[in-house]
Amino acid sequence: MSQFFQIHPDNPQGRLIQQAVEIINQSGVIAYPTDSAYALGCRIGDKSALERIRRLRKLDAKHNFTVMCRDLSELAIYAKVDNTVYRLLKHATPGPYTFILKATSEVPRRLLHPKRRTIGLRVPDNIITLALLEALREPMMSVTLIMPGEDYPMTDPYDIRERLEHEVDLVIDGGYCELEPTTVVDLVEDVPVIRREGKGDIQSFV
Repeated sequence: MSQFFQIHPDNPQGRLIQQAVEIINQSGVIAYPTDSAYALGCRIGDKSALERIRRLRKLDAKHNFTVMCRDLSELAIYAKVDNTVYRLLKHATPGPYTFILKATSEVPRRLLHPKRRTIGLRVPDNIITLALLEALREPMMSVTLIMPGEDYPMTDPYDIRERLEHEVDLVIDGGYCELEPTTVVDLVEDVPVIRREGKGDIQSFV
């Protein structure tokens, strides 16, 4: 049976944030709000939690997870970022974007695209998520909470609790989230490529 925390979206309760981090550190899987849709998350590098998310979402080994970072300096630990890319990232973060970048050796191999050695990273504009990452003091592995056979992510934390109460360790109620996923921007080559148009404005990249 999962726990259910109602966390204030503008002023997160520190006690609940710390309890959530303890669950993550104990190989837990959480459902949590972001600045786009609700997501599933776990500790970076946690193989058993990662496999639980794969089974829940029915994802194959080729599906790319996102590394959810608290700021640009943390993102730069896990991705190769030159000056041009840094300026683009600085303009667009925090925000509802997932950036595909060349990974550094800090990224667990199981998270990498098998052929391109790339990784998706983002810095969310959500106070609850940023509070979790700050307390965790490292990124989370994350994937949008879209259930198998469905086209859109779940948006209602009470529906999430009812459906996933035996599948995840914690559901964080941070209010309703939107249906739109992030905009995915590929920054591996010299020219940005929009891989998916979502919530984030693409004008900075075209």
